[in-house]
Amino acid sequence: MKLGIILSTNSGETNWNALRLANLALSKGDTVSIFLVSEGVEYQQSSSPKFNIKEQVEKFLSSDKAKILACGTCLAIRKQESDQECPEGRLEDFYDLVAENDKVLTF
Repeated sequence: MKLGIILSTNSGETNWNALRLANLALSKGDTVSIFLVSEGVEYQQSSSPKFNIKEQVEKFLSSDKAKILACGTCLAIRKQESDQECPEGRLEDFYDLVAENDKVLTF
């Protein structure tokens, strides 16, 4: 299965659960794409010992079946730089995630 996940919140618990689901899907052989939009581009900032998002992201990015992109406009609004865990994408990439995946979940 090809799973698309849209993260639009900076809630630590919500994003931690979304990433745990993404990693479970990868462990079952699925391909997973994540697009960060709105407050979702801030997802790294909500990592904590209780909701260790950094650990989940590292695990996610270690798979060749995983892809993550962030809305470039949303990054610019927040004066946030693109990096490996939050690489800049375009609206076209967001559209592709919706169009090309079997299932799309939003968080």
